[in-house]
Amino acid sequence: MIMASMILALGGKELRQLVLTPTPQMQCENCEKKIKKNMRFEKGVKKVETDREKQHVTITYDPAKNNVEGLQKGMKKIGYDTKVVSDKSV
Repeated sequence: MIMASMILALGGKELRQLVLTPTPQMQCENCEKKIKKNMRFEKGVKKVETDREKQHVTITYDPAKNNVEGLQKGMKKIGYDTKVVSDKSV
């Protein structure tokens, strides 16, 4: 029900969820803040979540405005190489 509401609110657009592992690893809260603060300005990004324990950055994005390579370039701009864990529709 909540997901249906989100889709309608976003105009029915398909969103994707990309999970990346960063290198170097996120060591502290400031690393997480840096990623969240900067990645929210990349085109099409709707949400950024970090998980230091799993070393995952999860980015929900609009595939009409950006893609995996573009988001990885965004991470590279702030000093992180990344590997894709998954990229799926949500």
